[in-house]
Amino acid sequence: MIAVVDYKKGNLKSVERGLGACGADVLVTDVPEDILRADALVLPGVGAFADAMGTLEETGQANAIRQAVAGGTPFLGICLGMHLMFEGGEEHAEDVPVKGLGILPGTVGRLPRLDAAGNAHKIPHVGWNTVDALDEVLFAGIPQGSYFYFTHSFAAPDSAYTCGRTAHSVTFPSAVRRGRAFGVQFHPEKSSDAGTKLLQNFVDLVKG
Repeated sequence: MIAVVDYKKGNLKSVERGLGACGADVLVTDVPEDILRADALVLPGVGAFADAMGTLEETGQANAIRQAVAGGTPFLGICLGMHLMFEGGEEHAEDVPVKGLGILPGTVGRLPRLDAAGNAHKIPHVGWNTVDALDEVLFAGIPQGSYFYFTHSFAAPDSAYTCGRTAHSVTFPSAVRRGRAFGVQFHPEKSSDAGTKLLQNFVDLVKG
């Protein structure tokens, strides 16, 4: 059973349908006990880092996610869900970054509007873009240069856990991995065949 974490932020139905089409038994839940007993977790998200973490902490879901991931439960964070994997985020923060789940080190920051040559890019970064994929599990069977659908104004910090990169105003991590915990900046549930294959790879990992 794959639990899709419901923290009242995100496109839950499309994620639920996408996983179900890949053969997963899906439970959309906001109950910490469900999170702890699930075979895998998916953390979707559309919204702001601070608001999302506030809900996750208040409901006890944050600690349940931390405990499950620490115990080896497969995990997939999508868009904001990937951002929440990090130690902190600057979105809607005041003096200091908002504390994240702490699965990965570093702070999520705003995408710059200008590139190194001074050329302006649209922020938010919305639309189709390619991923230079480095992970052979999540991206198995997906050709290099495949297009995925993005919509975001913030980006994760680069680190040893980066397993995919995408270029916009800067080159930023578009996929991360630490053990069996994965995150993707794009929306696989909105990314046609390549996104479906990625979700299938995650479901197959869980079943395996």
